[in-house]
Amino acid sequence: MRLPYQTLMVQGTTSDAGKSTVVAALCRLLKRRGVTVAPFKPQNMALNSAVTADGGEIGRAQALQAQAAGIAPHTDMNPVLLKPSSDIGAQVVIHGKVRAEMNARDYHRYKTVAMGAVLESHARLTQQYEAIVVEGAGSPAEINLRDRDIANMGFAEAVDCPVVLVADIDRGGVFAHIVGTLACLSDSERARVIGFVINRFRGDIKLLEPGLEWLEAQTGKPVLAVLPYLHGLFLDAEDAVQAVQPERGAFRIVVPSLPRMSNHTDFDALRAHPDVDLQFVRAGQPVPPADLIILPGSKNTRGDLASLREHGWPERIARHLRYGGKVIGICGGFQMLGAAVCDPHGVEAAPGDSPGFGLLDMTTEMTREKRLVQVSGTCAFDDAMVAGYEIHMGISRGAALARPAFHIDGRPEGALSEDGQVLGTYLHGVFDTPQAARALLRWAGLDTTQELDLNALREASLDRLADAAAPLLEALLSRK
Repeated sequence: MRLPYQTLMVQGTTSDAGKSTVVAALCRLLKRRGVTVAPFKPQNMALNSAVTADGGEIGRAQALQAQAAGIAPHTDMNPVLLKPSSDIGAQVVIHGKVRAEMNARDYHRYKTVAMGAVLESHARLTQQYEAIVVEGAGSPAEINLRDRDIANMGFAEAVDCPVVLVADIDRGGVFAHIVGTLACLSDSERARVIGFVINRFRGDIKLLEPGLEWLEAQTGKPVLAVLPYLHGLFLDAEDAVQAVQPERGAFRIVVPSLPRMSNHTDFDALRAHPDVDLQFVRAGQPVPPADLIILPGSKNTRGDLASLREHGWPERIARHLRYGGKVIGICGGFQMLGAAVCDPHGVEAAPGDSPGFGLLDMTTEMTREKRLVQVSGTCAFDDAMVAGYEIHMGISRGAALARPAFHIDGRPEGALSEDGQVLGTYLHGVFDTPQAARALLRWAGLDTTQELDLNALREASLDRLADAAAPLLEALLSRK
């Protein structure tokens, strides 16, 4: 049984209301019913991204939603991706490729062009799939962004699709969020909202029912579903990082939470590992003792290098190495391990050079062309397979690269220091392959027999989401 409309949009009263997970749940539920379905997000602002099979870049959440739908992720699923490089500027990715670096005002003027790309992608998807489940961005109540909007109601009006509004009850004020959002919409926008989803509810539903009745009487629109708070879900985050987590295993890993950190989903497998205690450390927080320090990817490598220096990380890393600890750098973090990072063309920020940590004999020059590719190969230091993806701007050169960390598609990749304490790689997702994760942890000092199947954890979480959201799909199917 199909939905009574080919395109359905899920918008939220706030950021992090649960739009991504509701879309993923609907994609999985429709797939179970034999409906060909694709996720879609017109515009995404995120530093967590994925490489598609067609050699493009999309938001990580859309890749997860594609998995829920049982299809390969494609650039049409997220035609506009904004990757912030500063508080007022971002790299603009259109149909998976970098188009320009723009400040907020320039991008606002560019939105009419971006909308063309959005509508092209949506049209192609409608030719291939029976259902398109669309995720909005932020909230449609952001009045200052309504002009030339392509992410929320601007898109819904352009393609004439119905909208479901999601609100998070766990953060409080859920009724005010919904009523206030509707009050900020135009008459035509308000009319296309077909109902509400109350997300992350915990407690006695009987105590909530008077509020639901009031909401329906006040707005004239139904509450389509109340979804429970699900603990222990293992899903790729769109952007926000959980800075603190309960201690788990005895092997301690520390990751500095950089101002422009990208693809922190690289560490999901480690955070779920029963033998590992991984902690993100924000600027100004004390750095706990660690067996392994990992420098993550960055959208502004020189800017994040400056932040690390300001907060004493070079000294902490040097002391960590003196006491026998290990260090891994991933992508931007790998570039930081060299002697210098040079950006003569101002690719990420103002042109200039920055000294690196000097732990690997190499230098990196930022280039305008971004490398986007899915790869696989073997570890150079262990008999283990590895797979991942590259998303980076910059080429590294130097003697350190003669001692690679991996052999990828017949070529050397990354670097391993002569003393065996420092490893660098451009590969994101390097811990997602169980064999590679075990080999890297063994190299770092943890001799574990545990292997974590990240994909199985995602699949189980997607199924839990879908089971919980089944009443929402039934409510949508029952609409005429």
